[in-house]
Amino acid sequence: MSVSGQKPAHRSVYPAWFFALFAFLLVGFSAQVTAVTVSGLYSAKVPVAGSSPGQLAQGYADGLRQVLVRVSGTREVLAMEGVEALLSDAESLLLSYQVARDESGQSVLSMSFGAVGVNRALASINAPVWGANRPLTLAWIAAEDRGSRTLVTRADPGAGQESAGNWRAAFDEAVRKRGLPMALPPADFAADRELLSDIWGQFTGRVKSASEELDHDVLALVRVSRAGGQWRAGWVFDGMAMNAGEESVTAQTPEALAEAMINRWAELYASRYAVAASEVGDSPQVDIVLRGVTSLEDYARANKVLEGLTPVVSVGAHRVRDEQLTLRVAFSGELDQLREYIALDPRFVPMESDVPAEPSDTARTTADPVASPAKDAEETPESQEAQPVEGGQQTSTEESGETSLYTYQPVPVDEEEAREAFESLYQVLYYRWQPSSVIGSDGGE
Repeated sequence: MSVSGQKPAHRSVYPAWFFALFAFLLVGFSAQVTAVTVSGLYSAKVPVAGSSPGQLAQGYADGLRQVLVRVSGTREVLAMEGVEALLSDAESLLLSYQVARDESGQSVLSMSFGAVGVNRALASINAPVWGANRPLTLAWIAAEDRGSRTLVTRADPGAGQESAGNWRAAFDEAVRKRGLPMALPPADFAADRELLSDIWGQFTGRVKSASEELDHDVLALVRVSRAGGQWRAGWVFDGMAMNAGEESVTAQTPEALAEAMINRWAELYASRYAVAASEVGDSPQVDIVLRGVTSLEDYARANKVLEGLTPVVSVGAHRVRDEQLTLRVAFSGELDQLREYIALDPRFVPMESDVPAEPSDTARTTADPVASPAKDAEETPESQEAQPVEGGQQTSTEESGETSLYTYQPVPVDEEEAREAFESLYQVLYYRWQPSSVIGSDGGE
């Protein structure tokens, strides 16, 4: 991608009180909390009859339906006035796609839509928009069948626990559809009968103690039972002001029950954190967290570099803590285009390079995700044209593996940062500032 047409950097003048505030905030400290970014919100994968223009157009519309529900946080979006026009023009929101064959020979269309484009499309029909940073729910699920209770965990606890694996698969699919980060406890807890009894009775004390070392924003105590020909799931939340007493859903099958429960959870979260259409705005904004900023000179140089990038509309300091500077950047185009421009300056070292794409070993010993959707749309370069791939030449997603539903933010955040992240539309970008001599990228430095 050519970036020769960079804008001239703007000179900024800061009053004395700003420097004093900057220095004061450098010594600040805040408590650590969990923060989770969903990575597959704008991607979809649907079966198609073939790769003709008409068949692909139908696939684009089917995929966009999934994305609109996932990003708005509500299934009601599909009944809103104007949504059919969006679906009929789904290709205009597409960043890339490929057609592959799964193991059964079925053609599958995998596609990535532009986050900014989809958000604006939702705003155009007055629908809410739920951002990429979402609360992580640690679900303690006690399932009872034929008089036997089991704890649903992130791995099979052992022989005789097949039902727990079946429930895990059902919830896996449900959270994938809705883009809702949910973790399950490790199998080590499966043998704790007292804890299982407390989950069934929805007594939070012991469960909260067991969850202290497990990553989460919200706890959910769920009891699943069968009465007659129906399944029932009842739950209570603990954390993030979600405590509102027990709620429940019923369904005919485990898969339908899991979907009904997760649908309800997603809509509860979206009602709290989704942004109204009027707040989407013409210029999207993203927070860029820069570690290793130790002086005002570092701040001025980083700010100047960003101001000079073609997609950047404006840059402003948002927060300073220790050696971490948060800049709020308004940009044009898609987020991935901005990331590509930033990647050209070696002083911005992506923090993602320091952490694996999936949760770390530490995270695995605490709470693992239970779903894996298609590749993140925001990982697809905006400059890539939407072109088909011959089915016989492309490895299917099932064969090549899929990325995790969500990834942990690479650095700790405090409660205020987490709250702001949950209310933001785009994922937070993390970099380490690495001062070095870069010829020609910063006013000839």
